[in-house]
Amino acid sequence: MGEALARALASAGATVRTEQRPGDIGEIIRMHGVLYAAEHGYDVSFEGYVAKTFAAYLWPLDDRQCLWIVERDGVWRGSVAIVEVSPAVAQLRWLLLHPEVRGHGLGKALVDEALAFCRANGYASVLLWTEGSLETATTLYRKFGFKRTETKTSGIWGATRTEERYDLSLR
Repeated sequence: MGEALARALASAGATVRTEQRPGDIGEIIRMHGVLYAAEHGYDVSFEGYVAKTFAAYLWPLDDRQCLWIVERDGVWRGSVAIVEVSPAVAQLRWLLLHPEVRGHGLGKALVDEALAFCRANGYASVLLWTEGSLETATTLYRKFGFKRTETKTSGIWGATRTEERYDLSLR
């Protein structure tokens, strides 16, 4: 674990683990549904979308992929993952922090940790998808050098939304 992540976790009174346990996937899906509905007005179809994205991977993940689970007092409080798109391309997924642990630099530290993992595993680039109204997330990704490479606007998750793809070259 990097120093930045250790500091952010200490500041938030949280811990992180990469060991996958029963219930982790369900809790991440649930919290995406609950928090995105409360904070951004997403409807229940978003929770189904997140569930579908998890179903695309074999669990537990192999060594070139990683899921970080942030906990406080043994309760899920955040996550991020790196999954393999191809031997050269990774995807950053499921970055979400519960409001109780926001404001401690934890999001930045988790992305930094995930990118260090990508470099250590020889990925040439990392992609991610986000939604255009999530300004805190897009600002964070841009600070790491991610560039928006694609947009698509459609009626999804209860409104007209613009999905944005960001890419980062690691070489």
